[in-house]
Amino acid sequence: EREIEILRGLVDRIAQEVQKKNNFKVDYLVGTMIELPRAALNAKYIAKHADFFSFGTNDLTQTTLGISRDDSGKFLDDYVENKIFKIDPFVSIDQDGVGELIKLACSRGLETKKNIKLGICGEHGGDPDSIDFCHRTGLNYVSCSPYRVPIARLSAAQASIRSKK
Repeated sequence: EREIEILRGLVDRIAQEVQKKNNFKVDYLVGTMIELPRAALNAKYIAKHADFFSFGTNDLTQTTLGISRDDSGKFLDDYVENKIFKIDPFVSIDQDGVGELIKLACSRGLETKKNIKLGICGEHGGDPDSIDFCHRTGLNYVSCSPYRVPIARLSAAQASIRSKK
């Protein structure tokens, strides 16, 4: 919490100075990446100083599961085949582990700040199952690599339609 409190103060001070000097107002948001389990657990405190949370799901997956993405290719197929994981957690959000941390962080962040914006960034943002999870969890946005944007848009539309049934 203290880190974002300091940085928020710095950003706000500089923004005010620049706006005053140039005689104009700029709307801006200050937010943070949630990439560590501790950040997810402390989301209610972090939200005091943040306008948005962007969940860095690749790093959050690595730090939650204790698995290096770079080394996982050596054993992850066996883990999926033996049903240790339902699916490669670097392809689709591990909803039982990482997903629970995301839900907890969203809930705690919203407790503190009702209008906080919530989203994910990384390759999960282009995965249909992850997008559906994000929609059900109440996230506002996903971001992904440009080549994944068409499937992300389609998946977001499908998740929205499913939620209205």
